[in-house]
Amino acid sequence: MKVFVTGGIGYIGSHTVVELQQNGFEVVIADNLCNSNIKVLDGIEQITGVRPEFEKIDLADAEKVQDFFSRHRDVVAVIHFAALKAVGESVQKPLEYYKNNLNSLMNVITAMREFGVKNLVFSSSCTVYGQADILPVTEQTPRKQAESPYGNTKAMCEDIMRDVAKVEKEMNLLALRYFNPIGAHPSSCIGELPNGVPNNLIPYLTQTVAGIREQLSVFGDDYNTPDGSAIRDYIDVVDLARAHVVAIRRLLDGKNKANYEYFNIGTGTGLSVLELIHAFERATGEKVNYKIVGRRAGDIEKVWADTTLANRELGWKASVPIEETLANVWKWQKHLMNK
Repeated sequence: MKVFVTGGIGYIGSHTVVELQQNGFEVVIADNLCNSNIKVLDGIEQITGVRPEFEKIDLADAEKVQDFFSRHRDVVAVIHFAALKAVGESVQKPLEYYKNNLNSLMNVITAMREFGVKNLVFSSSCTVYGQADILPVTEQTPRKQAESPYGNTKAMCEDIMRDVAKVEKEMNLLALRYFNPIGAHPSSCIGELPNGVPNNLIPYLTQTVAGIREQLSVFGDDYNTPDGSAIRDYIDVVDLARAHVVAIRRLLDGKNKANYEYFNIGTGTGLSVLELIHAFERATGEKVNYKIVGRRAGDIEKVWADTTLANRELGWKASVPIEETLANVWKWQKHLMNK
């Protein structure tokens, strides 16, 4: 069975492609490479022994998406990752984020409907909850106005899926609301590989330890948390990738209980930024040069998941310890330095 993975050259997408191929799925990838590197295909092939089919496509271009589906009639499901994803950047470039993230999803669903592809797993985010009043957040936690345009695009994309599902009864749409993915494949063949200056904490941290960046900025130490730094639920990227495989199987096997579903994908444990830095130091023996700076626009204070529903309904649970995750990201950084 062939699965179409949009944004499959990216960080989470590439790890998911690996898990799909290792579980017997055939994969075709479309990616515009705006924040990814074509060499990731080599890493996927090293791990799995199979080089996935790839096409360079901007999914915000409706005609190109239609053409893609017309040539890939054997696709049975789609995993939609392709999106601009930096919280801070989205505050500065809201129009770019709305245009890209909304249009790409609508183009994919429109083509799916036209060509009879019924199953979609969407890459959503815990940002749809905003700053929740009660933690941990469950799937019943009310969504709040997002703190950033990026978060707002995820909420709007979920709304599009919900409304489509009401009228397209044959389509099965499932959103995975994931928390903060970190880590790298234990083989060190693939990992997080942002173009330019990283927007995410872990690659900036590892590049700082490697001497590529001068210092890591910790955005805020005056939050209402035990050590003043923001708290997140950090999930290993391989655990996250496996959740997508389980979700695809749920749809293909007809085990979904509604044609629009959504699940929290996290560890169920919150760690502060400073706790994560100290855990990295313990896991690797390396010292992190960091400084406290002001809060960053669009960031929320604290969030972590209640994963009970995903554990029960999907039969999935995060299993990689944080120390192993952080050791893997440092191995990945050293691999990049030695290339």
